[in-house]
Amino acid sequence: MKKKLDKFDIGILNALQNDCRISCKKIGVQVGLSETPVQVRIQHMYEDGYIKHFTAILDGKKIGYGLIGYVQAKLIEHTEESLTNFMTEAIKLDEVRECYHMSGAYDFLIRVVIKDMDEYSHFLLKKLAKLPGKPHFESFFVMSEGKRETGYKLTI
Repeated sequence: MKKKLDKFDIGILNALQNDCRISCKKIGVQVGLSETPVQVRIQHMYEDGYIKHFTAILDGKKIGYGLIGYVQAKLIEHTEESLTNFMTEAIKLDEVRECYHMSGAYDFLIRVVIKDMDEYSHFLLKKLAKLPGKPHFESFFVMSEGKRETGYKLTI
């Protein structure tokens, strides 16, 4: 059973969100615990699902993935099977970084990261358009990035 997060847990999570490479010793100094209790708490929060995984956030432009697109998908078929099958297949695509089943005019919002518009065209025609549910798409592309946060502001 998941326990309620206390001030130490929240301090640990905030420190890890800021820098997942920070040592347990340094976190302990920040939150007022010794190293071993910090390690135990991190392990418990991981096991309880508060921490999904540890990762490095890369600069897409520097590694050749300079185009971010948001694709709204509307399915012609709205059965449970159709919606489930679409999501199941969409999240298998390497270009898809996020996929959400949405309320509103469109059924899904998909964030894709690709190298350029030629790659997106190929992705759309050869992969997205072949997904189940007879999808209709509307695409939007990021022109500049004003803010990108990956963490949550946690407080007690």
